[in-house]
Amino acid sequence: MEHNFPTAEQLAAALRAGEVTSAELTDEAIARMERDDDATNAICVPDFDRARAAARGADRARARGEDRPLLGIPVTVKESYDIAGLPTTWGMPAHRDHMPAEDAVQVSRLKAAGAVVLGKTNVPVGLQDVQTFNEIYGTTNNPWDHRRTSGGSSGGSAAALASGFGALSIGSDLAGSLRTPAHFCGVYAHKPTLGLAASRGMVAPPGPALPVEHDLAVVGPMARSARDLTLLLDVMAGPDPLTLGAAYHLTLPPARHERLRDFRVLVLDEHPLIPTGSAVRAGVGRVADALADGGARVERDSPLLPDLAEAAVVYTTFLFSGSVAHFPVEAYERLQARAAGLSTDDRSLDAARLRGMVLSHRDWIAANGLRELHRHGWRRFFTEFDAVVCPITPTPAFPHDHDPDLMARRIDIDGVGYPYFDQLVWAGLATMPGLPATAVPAGRSPEGLPVGVQLIGPMFEDRTPLRLAELLEQTIGGFQAPE
Repeated sequence: MEHNFPTAEQLAAALRAGEVTSAELTDEAIARMERDDDATNAICVPDFDRARAAARGADRARARGEDRPLLGIPVTVKESYDIAGLPTTWGMPAHRDHMPAEDAVQVSRLKAAGAVVLGKTNVPVGLQDVQTFNEIYGTTNNPWDHRRTSGGSSGGSAAALASGFGALSIGSDLAGSLRTPAHFCGVYAHKPTLGLAASRGMVAPPGPALPVEHDLAVVGPMARSARDLTLLLDVMAGPDPLTLGAAYHLTLPPARHERLRDFRVLVLDEHPLIPTGSAVRAGVGRVADALADGGARVERDSPLLPDLAEAAVVYTTFLFSGSVAHFPVEAYERLQARAAGLSTDDRSLDAARLRGMVLSHRDWIAANGLRELHRHGWRRFFTEFDAVVCPITPTPAFPHDHDPDLMARRIDIDGVGYPYFDQLVWAGLATMPGLPATAVPAGRSPEGLPVGVQLIGPMFEDRTPLRLAELLEQTIGGFQAPE
């Protein structure tokens, strides 16, 4: 019997009951990878010998009476995390031989919890795309349709989960990099509250693994069930022991509610700056109907909601402010000249991208002031609501597009083309203020592609959207293996 598609929770129960060993689970996962991954290309750095040794060690530990949260569970890790003895390249050819000497803090936490690391999953170059491909490891295909992207930048992890390559994976999210691949591949992901999970060792090569606090970017869990997200988040959450962890311990508040009928939810399916495709609108509608049928209070509008257009502009400005830090001086000066030519009335996303690339510290402080106003607006909002249901991107997975000029790419929304990066505005809704957001499957498009939505919750109340995700999984179903 294969154990590739059960959840981590189910596998843990089988291991505790003695129905299977970690060595057997690991061999099954490796066999599936060796049989199926040529078509998907999700696993870019296998680590099978050490995985088998770790699995045997997990079985010995269980025989001694140990029972850690992930003891013996096969998992994968996004390529961008340092693992001692394996390359960390971020898909950049210049760093194909970069070999970290120690594990990232999250890899250490996985191993301490007893997980068996099968290997690393593919990423886009520099983690800077909504797709996953690079010159070193090639292209990761969507398991549902190999002509389409698995998403990015955690596209390898999402494709691995959908293909049955391990029960859990860890990724990261700055512009939807956990949520978009989950949406495209039909799995679950959680973008934690900003700062909730330490990220040391998730650093672009050849940089040192320092315990820095990132702006916008987070690390988080991916899984095939909502409950597994909570299981893995409990392993990942907590401050870095080298900094805040020297003085503080994490205690997340419980979910606000346990029953669907007690939730107060705002449902959004329209954004002022980009349309939402019909397949995604239908997915949002399915979730809204399930909430209403379950007795939840469902609203479609609220004066408490922070301004979506302004939020998208502020987010875009921050997102692109770090993208040119290592550009040559001449290229940077050309961008400054272009930005100086913008009309002061131009509040478009194109203008926000350009202004962000040449943002001065003075302008950053002004933008951060706007962000703090939005954060406070969300605090007021969450006194009346428990969660927001909204799209992750405007479309299901789209066909591979490897045009090297990212600004020239277009995203097709129901037959009309829009700027490629405009699709990030929904991801930015949670990222800019640092809110937690859980990506959940919400059915399929007419073409049979997965469609997901995100559940955005109050800051540091990650258990609230995660609990809502569990209740929705019980109501509308969850992960389905690709056909």
